[in-house]
Amino acid sequence: RRFAPLENRIFPYPPTRPSRPFPRSAGDRSLRVPTTSTTTTTTMATHVLTAVTGSETDVVPITRALISVSDKTGIVEFATFLASKDVELLSTGGTAAKLRESGLTVIDVSEYTGSAECLDGRVKTLHPKVHGGLLGVRGNESHEADMAKLGIGKIDMTILNLYPFEATVAKGAGFGDCIENIDIGGPSMLRSTAKNHAFTTIVTSPDQYGKVTKVMEEQGGTTLALHRRFAAQAFSLSASYDSMIASWFTAQLGDDAPVAARVYKPEFPLKYGCNPHQKPARILSSLGSKLPFEVLNGVPGYINLLDAANAWQLVKELREATGLAAAASFKHVSPAGAAVAVPLGETERQAYEVTEEAAAALTPVALAYLRARNADPMCSFGDFAAVSDVVDEATALILKKEVSDGIVAPGYTPEALAVLKSKKGGKFIVLEADNDFNPGLLEYREVYGMTFSQKRNDIVITKDHVKDVVTSDKAALTEDTQRDMIVASICVKYTQSNSVGFAKDGMMVRVGARQQSRVDCVKFAGRKVKTWYLRQHPKVLGLKFAKGVKRQDRVNARVRYIEGDFTKEELVRWEAMFEEVPEDLTEAEKDEFMAGASGVAVSS
Repeated sequence: RRFAPLENRIFPYPPTRPSRPFPRSAGDRSLRVPTTSTTTTTTMATHVLTAVTGSETDVVPITRALISVSDKTGIVEFATFLASKDVELLSTGGTAAKLRESGLTVIDVSEYTGSAECLDGRVKTLHPKVHGGLLGVRGNESHEADMAKLGIGKIDMTILNLYPFEATVAKGAGFGDCIENIDIGGPSMLRSTAKNHAFTTIVTSPDQYGKVTKVMEEQGGTTLALHRRFAAQAFSLSASYDSMIASWFTAQLGDDAPVAARVYKPEFPLKYGCNPHQKPARILSSLGSKLPFEVLNGVPGYINLLDAANAWQLVKELREATGLAAAASFKHVSPAGAAVAVPLGETERQAYEVTEEAAAALTPVALAYLRARNADPMCSFGDFAAVSDVVDEATALILKKEVSDGIVAPGYTPEALAVLKSKKGGKFIVLEADNDFNPGLLEYREVYGMTFSQKRNDIVITKDHVKDVVTSDKAALTEDTQRDMIVASICVKYTQSNSVGFAKDGMMVRVGARQQSRVDCVKFAGRKVKTWYLRQHPKVLGLKFAKGVKRQDRVNARVRYIEGDFTKEELVRWEAMFEEVPEDLTEAEKDEFMAGASGVAVSS
């Protein structure tokens, strides 16, 4: 009878009505017992905690901070700042030793609690004086009385990192070592501080030190807005950390992971997504990781970054597989062209409008991009470029005269960076790739409320993949042919299926992509290869343009001359580009010239 009123308030459903799902609180331990005769379940209510109130203020002065970090980046400088603000420093083990070496006054947690560390350091901070100091609600009469009675002082800030469990697993440590690197005290302090965020500040990463410093300098303490933001990051870190441990532990048992937590950190907003109406849009990194690129100039968009991610992986793999500088020209998340640094032939030089002097001055990376851009210069108009090596001035000067949105590379010389930053009125996008970035073993994709997961396609195609010669003519597989097969195969790897690629002279001359029929892919790519090759036809090379015709217009005019399917309006505009109207390039002339084409590799 005493329980009924409480039960009716918590679960106000008629007893004859089937139970409905009820939101569970963090501490819910409800027991649902199915009956044998109906679908109704009996729910036993548990005690629901209510908020504990205190004297909440917007700015909390920091008088005592507890520091226990495994990543000691910037900790001495941050602790020095706190000490300059008369903050008492508590610490443990190696962190305390490092701070003392820097001349700071530090109180050991064991001295503060009156309890020595024990059990090989497994128990350091699991003590009422620590967690009471973190969880005590300031201004709450009952809490203040308990803290005074038990001698518990207030701890206003906790600065910690969690044990490097992921790094321990990654380096192949044994089961016991991995278990030992499961942090207990760290997550406990993290959750206590984050829970009591109205009065305490949880700091979990070196990149937060500067933000705390700035707020304390301006406000004289930390603010509620900062507390909440850092608490949210802390709980996300805790969820990610526990998920990582659960996934690893379950894998040791041979079972599927019970949960996969994906926690993201917002990096910067985007103007919009794939289309202008897809707002909001932004870029996020996995918590505990960083982005694979640093933005040196410009404002990248959604498609720009997709192009950059795929193009960078492509050129990086080409470099690893061939040992040659590599480049790619991307449009709409597929390569319009890609190549490695193979010297130009005389006819190619003329077809690409490169003088003898300019060809002699080409560096390997400049040569690679020149080839990539000339696979299909019409489609490369407004591309996103990628190169495998540091961009030099020669490469930057080639990019300067092309219509392009941006570039990603592992680095830039000062001269090259200055050239690129001046392009497009200063809006040209320049991304610097992290050569050592680890994207992880698994990749995830969300589609219509479903999350797909798979092992990342991390196979790098090399000569080992083409050593099994099944054709009768074993001598046909020359070094150059193997190189071209590798180039074509890596390119189609980064092209949406169905896809078929053709390569010659270290250059992907065309890829047929995104067609439902693989036959259509071959036909489409084949027509593009024919256009590429016919750009070297004597009649094409001999076209006499009128003065003032721009370079891209000359490129487009040659392609239209080869294709020949003008409308009346197009033909009038096209003929106006020449000093004298060219003779037609007949189908018979095309076929005769194409008969000399050979040595083209294909990959599907």
